[in-house]
Amino acid sequence: MTISVSLRLSLGASTVALVVAALPGMAWANDTAPAKTAWEANRTIDDNAAVTTGVAKARDPLNSATSTSAIKERDVSTLAPASLAELLRNVPGIRTEAGTGIANNSYTVRGLPLVNAGAKYLQLQEDGLPVLEFGDFFVAPSDIFVRVDLSVAQVESIRGGSASTFASNAPGGVVNLVSKTGEVEGGSIQASAGVDFDTNRIDLDYGGQLGGGWRFHVGGFYRQGEGPRRAGYDTLKGGQVKANITRQFDNGYIRFNMKLLDDRFPYYFTYPVGVSGTNDNPKFTSVPGFDAVRDTAQSRYLTTRLAPGYNGAITTDNMHDDMRAKSKTFGVEGQFTLGGWTLTERFRYSNNSGVLLQVVPVAVGQAADIAEMLAGQPGNVLTYATGPKAGTVINPANLNGNGLLTATGLYRAGINSMDIVTNDFRASRVWQVGGGALTTTAGIYKSLQDLNTTEGMTTVVQDVVGHGQSALVDITRADGTAATQRGVSGYGFLGLPGVSRYADVRYDITAPYASFNFQKGKFALGGSIRFDAGKVRGTGVDDQTTRAQDMNGDGVIDLNGPEAAVPFVDPAAAWPLNYNYHYVSYSTGLNYRVAEALSVFARYSRGARAGADSVVFSAALDRAAGTLLDRSAGYDPVRQLEGGFKYRSGGIMVNLTGFLAKTRETNTQIYNDENGNQVFGVVQRSYRTYGAELETRFRHGPFSLSANGTLAGGKITAANDPAVVGKKPRHQAGLVYSVIPQYETDLFTVGANVTGQTSSFSQDVNQLKMPGYTLVGLFAQVRPIDRLVLGVNAANVFNKMAFVDIGDATIPASGVALARTLTGRTITASARVFF
Repeated sequence: MTISVSLRLSLGASTVALVVAALPGMAWANDTAPAKTAWEANRTIDDNAAVTTGVAKARDPLNSATSTSAIKERDVSTLAPASLAELLRNVPGIRTEAGTGIANNSYTVRGLPLVNAGAKYLQLQEDGLPVLEFGDFFVAPSDIFVRVDLSVAQVESIRGGSASTFASNAPGGVVNLVSKTGEVEGGSIQASAGVDFDTNRIDLDYGGQLGGGWRFHVGGFYRQGEGPRRAGYDTLKGGQVKANITRQFDNGYIRFNMKLLDDRFPYYFTYPVGVSGTNDNPKFTSVPGFDAVRDTAQSRYLTTRLAPGYNGAITTDNMHDDMRAKSKTFGVEGQFTLGGWTLTERFRYSNNSGVLLQVVPVAVGQAADIAEMLAGQPGNVLTYATGPKAGTVINPANLNGNGLLTATGLYRAGINSMDIVTNDFRASRVWQVGGGALTTTAGIYKSLQDLNTTEGMTTVVQDVVGHGQSALVDITRADGTAATQRGVSGYGFLGLPGVSRYADVRYDITAPYASFNFQKGKFALGGSIRFDAGKVRGTGVDDQTTRAQDMNGDGVIDLNGPEAAVPFVDPAAAWPLNYNYHYVSYSTGLNYRVAEALSVFARYSRGARAGADSVVFSAALDRAAGTLLDRSAGYDPVRQLEGGFKYRSGGIMVNLTGFLAKTRETNTQIYNDENGNQVFGVVQRSYRTYGAELETRFRHGPFSLSANGTLAGGKITAANDPAVVGKKPRHQAGLVYSVIPQYETDLFTVGANVTGQTSSFSQDVNQLKMPGYTLVGLFAQVRPIDRLVLGVNAANVFNKMAFVDIGDATIPASGVALARTLTGRTITASARVFF
């Protein structure tokens, strides 16, 4: 489905109405005194921690019963994270798995389960509106369409609290990228390049006053290169441009904004690693010829993907296109004060599309064993199918010095439309009541989210070698019949049905909400409520049958090879989606300002996350009627109790929050079957989590120290798989932490960014442990003259093998597992000029 022009216009009508209503009371704002320059702003330390995300009104954090944080642009540019996920490792309460690269990473908050990729309970926003309505679409999580660059003024976050009621589908929290809007005069241009890896990037931003009450800002970036892992070709190519223009009035403003994103980037999945020891104390090493922190399954010799399409069509893709995201966005924002009321309107339409091509190893073993598994018999002959050795017979025993092959899925997700249109209108007023201030807010949120996607996977045979030199391998049985075609062992996913999938769905969400906050003396009492009503309409279909088909176009169907059973997606088998859901979210909190420097607070909240594409292909759906067999699968509730204290005095800040949460969910997950192979299936579970988050900062003269940590425990309290009940959720570390010491003078800045976590379990059966890790990053900036900054950033300086995912539930008998690691050491040099 695509969002019609009429719908976009009707949802934007409130923006026009707001402006028209405000016109009689408007007065043109006079140009103010000269604004701070971009160079001056970059040299200004700003410890203001007030945020506008997930709350009715920005307040001093010591007067608010919420847990919020803000990372300023100067800190973002100093840390120079390679992705949003890397940046958010420095936010208390948030845990990220940044192993996939630029995007398609995983995010969760306060111990809430991370069953699949993306951000299910944590919503990603730009300028107060969601990037996608659901942050964990299996096809494309929301970070696919968002980038951090010089156009971002700060990254705000709220964990728990009123996030449940001031955003739909965000019961765990909200992360909001707030754009620069031209208050600062001038801008900068920055060129950066990898010192020990091939990537070049240029960033630019500029803004300022136009006169007559108008101001503007424009910014963006472009990059190209092989990337931090050795693929043998350029996996990175693209960038974005963002711009906004604001008209300031005495009683408010109106702003128009846009974004154009066209970015190509790689997907890093699990790769073979050697493992020994015990499940409780495993020892991991890179296998010979393949460095687990520098190499990748992508290769210069892995190019063409041949696959069945809809209704028997045959599609061809170039795997070197990797993942490519496109977004064209236009929005309008306005805020005016009329008759004592503050009216705020935000509208945005995003045209989102793209294609995701991923190289996904799903089974690894000795070459002869993998050949036997795929050919159905022993005694096979192996030959190279691609690369400079094509046609050469392989000796399985000494292949690449490790003797390994992988069965690899060449996955493709076509994003025909993930268009989203959102509108949020609210009205607030402060009343003087009983000697205190009562702030009331009422609003309504409307969203239309498209999901028009295709998915499929072709299984190939691949050798294990680094430096972008991996090639496909053919298997010939002892009787001379071919088990593969040019490296393809199956035109589906290891013979499993339901992986070639097509969805055409629209999610229509309407959510009125209201809040109050009464502050008198040292006490502040607040509450909020939200009613989410959703309509889900569309169709879905997958491959439940196979048929013989000539895939390579030679005019012959080889019934001994992969052409004998090709997945077939029959349009006549499509099922409808025709269900509704609704739920109520609420939150209430009490804050007590004990002293000027100290406050204590407590809050209880109930929110929820509606089911997205995990429902479309799940057993919860009645495929005949399109309704839910299990209505509880329509949304997943989250209940949270939190409380703590906040202290701020001089250069010291300490925030400590304890939390307890309960949730249930329906989701999809890649996990191990009884044979140790990775499979794709539906999971239904309930969880209880608890812990505490700590945020601290100390600043004295040129020295500063930021330290954050999250303690989290919990267990699975119910599941459709009884074997995991009572177990700890996979990947959940007991402690996640970050420490940033920094020393800064007018001439230079030096510091470190230390992040890490303790051990966790690879899978929910709680057998194989993933080791904990500590990563050390170093950064330095030199300012030899005004307006010039020269910088060096080194990430993972000790080249640590840090695991974020292991596909195996126990140590395999082969001594080789499939694991995803964070990237090894990368060093980047940069030069930034302000003007």
